[in-house]
Amino acid sequence: MRWCGRNGGFGMPLVALGRSACKVETIVYGKLRMTEEKSLHKDAYTLILDAIDEGLYRPGARMVESELAERFGVSRTPIREALQRLETQRLLIREGRSLIVASLDHNQLAELYAVRAELEGLAARLAAQHAAAEEVRVLRKMVEEDSRLIGDPAALARANRRFHKQIHLASHNRYLVRQLDLVHRTMALLATTSLAVEGRSQTAIGEHEAIVRAIEARDGDAADAALRAHISRAFETRLRLVSAAAEGLA
Repeated sequence: MRWCGRNGGFGMPLVALGRSACKVETIVYGKLRMTEEKSLHKDAYTLILDAIDEGLYRPGARMVESELAERFGVSRTPIREALQRLETQRLLIREGRSLIVASLDHNQLAELYAVRAELEGLAARLAAQHAAAEEVRVLRKMVEEDSRLIGDPAALARANRRFHKQIHLASHNRYLVRQLDLVHRTMALLATTSLAVEGRSQTAIGEHEAIVRAIEARDGDAADAALRAHISRAFETRLRLVSAAAEGLA
């Protein structure tokens, strides 16, 4: 008697289920397998992106497929596809036969912050108009909690990303959120956080306070202006960091 299913699968004979049932089981299993593989690919992509964002792989670092697979405990296939995706997004570039983490020159940095200011300002404006009361309270709580992280630039940088993401989501505009995700993925190429500069943490928290206050007041113009000012000061601090690093190499 012939059995239906993968390695015994359902463990039911063809006499009982018929060939169509075997086909259904194969299709279902195929879909489950595809879903599982997609999940692995997404995980590999996120793992690599997070590692770049956290400075484990800095601009110029080589991305070796076998080493990444071993580090993250993922097979080489999802790692390979994640690397291809990151290359398509220009977060990785080719250097000979190797893939390396891309770096941003002065013009690219200026372009990135210009786009970020426009999109983030719009997100704040829309959040002031559309955010639910609960979302506004979450933003307020974030500012209060983040003030306790002053003195820990790495932790504050992670909190800063959560704060901005919450504003993006509070805009209730999926297309804007998608574009901001792309911008923030590129921000991962910045090797250090501007929040590590002396005095910047305190100033940034004050700027976050002004943004939330405007959103609470449902003042779109003020929210837009506050967030644009926040990005402008962050860019200014970033330029000082880049300049200091260049002097150190001279």
